[in-house]
Amino acid sequence: MERELISKRDLLEQMGISYGQLYRWKRKQLIPEEWFIRKSTFTGQETFFPKDMILARIDRIMNMKEDLSLDELAGKLSPYQTDLSLSKRELMDRNIVSEISINRHSAPAQLNGQETYSFELLLYFFATDQLLSAGEISLIESDLLMETLRNHFPSYEGKPCELLFMRKMGVSMFALAAVPSALHFDAGVKIVARLQLAELAEQLRSKLN
Repeated sequence: MERELISKRDLLEQMGISYGQLYRWKRKQLIPEEWFIRKSTFTGQETFFPKDMILARIDRIMNMKEDLSLDELAGKLSPYQTDLSLSKRELMDRNIVSEISINRHSAPAQLNGQETYSFELLLYFFATDQLLSAGEISLIESDLLMETLRNHFPSYEGKPCELLFMRKMGVSMFALAAVPSALHFDAGVKIVARLQLAELAEQLRSKLN
């Protein structure tokens, strides 16, 4: 299903904000760079945004900006900076992650004696479950994905990154890459799925709140 977009002009009009405000918030990293989507239209190049996410983000900024500086806001709005957590039972009862996925990948957390899952671990489950539910990966491939996320996602230290799932000659591969970045592959590589983890984190936060 294609994501619904909103044009910059319609966004400014609907939210009652100025061009200057929008780009100041961008410079302060209150709005992620990757949300500014350039598309060709009959009038030339225009900027669009993922509608649901940008409207929710600007609403939060407007509600919080009177009490916090823009730098403080940036910390509050970082998709990865949260103390939200959930137990395995709550995760399953609220249908945030499928039972098959959570049962397969919950063992490491239980072995570490964790009574609840941290937001970071919930994000790993959520990303994996998205691809499993869409039929993009197998259960065995989901094990490799979870291992990739556990081993490498923490090194990004909250910076935007994307997850790529690729296949070449029947061999599955996962990669994490900083955003924005230009990636080039040889002709034999097929990109099966490409997920923006910051966007997934925003979706997960909305489900947990």
